[in-house]
Formats: sequence, structure tokens, C-alpha cells
Amino acid sequence: MNRKTVFGVVCLLAAMVNVSFAEDAGKPASVLVDATKTKDIKAYCIDFNWGGRRRLARPGQFGNTDPAAHLAWYKMLGVNVIQTFCVSTNGYAWYKNGFVPAQPGLKHDFLPEMVKLGHKEGMLVMGYFTIGCNPRWGAEHPELSYPLKPNEGSYHIPYTDEYLDFLSKSISDAVRKTGIDGFMLDWVWQPKRTTHYPGQVRTVKHKWLASEKKLYKQLTGQEFPGEDKLTKKQDLAYSRKAIDRCWKAIRKAAKNANPKCIIWLTSNHMNHPHVAGSDMYKETDWLMNEKGDIKSINKVKATVGKHTRLITCLARWNGQDATKIVPEALKADIGLYGFSVPARKSAKDLAKLLARPVSELRGDDRNMASLARAYNGAAMDTVRNDKGQFVKLPKDSAKPKMKE
Repeated sequence: MNRKTVFGVVCLLAAMVNVSFAEDAGKPASVLVDATKTKDIKAYCIDFNWGGRRRLARPGQFGNTDPAAHLAWYKMLGVNVIQTFCVSTNGYAWYKNGFVPAQPGLKHDFLPEMVKLGHKEGMLVMGYFTIGCNPRWGAEHPELSYPLKPNEGSYHIPYTDEYLDFLSKSISDAVRKTGIDGFMLDWVWQPKRTTHYPGQVRTVKHKWLASEKKLYKQLTGQEFPGEDKLTKKQDLAYSRKAIDRCWKAIRKAAKNANPKCIIWLTSNHMNHPHVAGSDMYKETDWLMNEKGDIKSINKVKATVGKHTRLITCLARWNGQDATKIVPEALKADIGLYGFSVPARKSAKDLAKLLARPVSELRGDDRNMASLARAYNGAAMDTVRNDKGQFVKLPKDSAKPKMKE
């Protein structure tokens, strides 16, 4: 080639590269991380939902959380999937200038920043919605929500047209604006139609809302028979229709916003008659058993989609033995996930925890320590040293000292 030809080729290649970068820059960040290439699901969530025992976090309670420090903790744990929040259970969002009001006093544009940081590390970043609970929305629409006490978390929202419209817009907005790879769906259940009074042994049972009676007729074609005449068969048929319609609205909103968006359903009662064998189980991308036992997962395996990834959960509330569940899940090609409260979630705290043998830990500490070993490809009988390596601890030696 002569000089002019070489120069022309170089210019053409440069132009092609610039076009490629320009195309990528215009895409949601989630498109740039291919979820299908995530062979093993190694996930965790620092849970902003709860601010105290059985009480929802106050709006803005964790709003000053630093995304960089947050990412450092997840990186040390060894995750390849971060589950954080689009809208936490108190009804406020974790990103700014969105359809849903942000957590009051939110210091950082938290979710988009977590997406950028996670994607730089090759991690998927997932959001979260609590479907059957949104105290902020319920307070603004009392005619469409059963009453809640302050800071109470419960299933209180019927899936009316108005609520599904709000939910669809919330999901579309979060998927389009934040670049998340997907989101977890929690509490996809029918309303309990009760109000629990904390500290008191009483629960008030409410009559059906007029708006839900209207929904009953809309879905079944029959007038609501009355609380005292509603049969279990009628209630089951209505409940399945209501949940199915809600699911279809969620899926449409997510996939229209980004066809690659992962929808991750968690269930604390996988075989509940309201959801067992449903289209939701067949169509969801990821399905998790929050109770954590592998037996419950095996019971629904035949009813999920061919593409559906199965996950188990380790959390203090479900009481599973992490040292048994983790190897069992790995052997069965089931993904792993855990969650716990935000307290003591700095990288420094985690380093101290991982320097201790799993055998001497309990509760959430034992779960985190067990998952960290699995996520980093280390054996359960190892500890993390001050170089960040998991090493076997000789039976009669002292624990390795951590640098402060």
C-alpha cells in the first residue's frame, strides 16, 4: 500500500471505532454487561428496607450511604451480582429526579452510581421493588390501600388499575434511567386486609375496600359476594387472576424499557396456591426460594421456564445452615444469595469477620462468611489474611492478625 492508502484505512478504522463507542454511549449501561454470561449467581444485598426490628426504615434513614464504600464491601465479599434498590419498602426511590420521589436527603444519585461502579468490576447490578407494599403511595391513595400503622410493613395494596399504572411507570422509569441489569420482585402477594398494632396483641381485620370489590368483579365477571359468603374456591380464583395480571403488567413495563432486563422473583412460600404453576413462574428470568431450603426448589423445578435460573437464600430469619446449603446449592447448579441489615457493612468490618473461622460464627455473620468462601473459590475451613488471601488455618496456630 502507498501512504495515501494506509492513511485512508487508518481514518476509516478510527471512524468505525468512534461510531461503535458512540453507539455504546447511547445504550443503557445494562446492555454493556451480558447477564447470560454470568455462569454462577453469587449475589448479596445490604438491606435498606428495615430500620429496626419489624419496622420499616424511615424515609432517608440510609440516604447518606457512599456508593464507593458500598461497592468495596461487595467486592471483598466476592459477589458478581449486587442487589440494591430502585424503591425500597418505605416507598421512596434510590435515585434522583425519577418518577418516584427520592429518599429524603439522598446524598448521592445512589443507584446509577452503583451501576457504573459495579459494571466497571464486571458485576451485574440489580434493583428492587416491594410489590404488595408501598406506605407512601398508600397514604396518598387511602381509598386504594388497606390502612397501615406508621413504619409497618405488610401486604396492603390490591392490584387495581390505578396501582398497576403507578407500578408500571415506576418500573419503566427505573429501568430506563438507572442502567440496572434487572430487579428483584418481593411480596407479590394478595393484601392481608389487616392492620397490626406493634407492641399489642391485636390485629384489626378490615372489610374489603370498595375499589377491591370493583376489581373482583372486573376479573371474575361476578359481583363480590361479601366477606362472609366468599368461598375458598372463589378467593383462590380471584387471587390467581389478580397476581397474574399484576405480573403481566410488571413484565411488560420491564421488557419494553429494556428487553434484556432480568426479572428476579423471590418467594417466601414457593408452593403457595396463589402462585404455584403460574405464568409468573414460567416467565420469570430468576426465581428464588427465600426460605433457603433446596427441597422447596426441587418441588417447583418442573413448573418453571426452561430459561429460568433458580436461586436459594441465606438470611438470619430462615435459619438455614450455610455450611450445608452452600455446597448443596453449588452441586445442584443453584445460585446463591444472602441479605442482612446495613449495620457493620464497611470493608474494614468485613475483613475482620472473614479473618475468623466460619465454625465460630453464628447468624448473619456465619452466612456472610460462608458465602464469601464460596464466592472467592475458597474452602470453608479457611480464613482471609491481611493480603486478601484465603488460607488454611493450622489447628494449633493463632489466627492471623489483621492490619488496622
